[in-house]
Amino acid sequence: MNVPTEHLLILSAILFAIGMGGFLLRRNMIVVLMSIELMLNAANLAFLAGARQHAALAGHWVAEGPVMVTFVIAVAAVEAAVGLALVIAFYRRKQTVSLDRLSPTGAASKAN
Repeated sequence: MNVPTEHLLILSAILFAIGMGGFLLRRNMIVVLMSIELMLNAANLAFLAGARQHAALAGHWVAEGPVMVTFVIAVAAVEAAVGLALVIAFYRRKQTVSLDRLSPTGAASKAN
């Protein structure tokens, strides 16, 4: 059974929207990182759907989609490692992972 490319792109858009909503609305650093991962996976699905559509039109398989997916997976792995290191450092300093306690200038930390 073949899933139509349009359905894959719709699923990709829905996953990306859920990830964007989580990124914009949630205040927990871990949930924000998970939302970014969801958006990256939605982009992967769109790359693969596009490669499949292009292959159907060209009559032969092209590797641009899977190559881009490999790069996105590498970026996601680096993002997860650096992001989790930042979460651990922030938790050790503030004893919370809430983004409400994060301040770029340090003014909020002096008031608390």
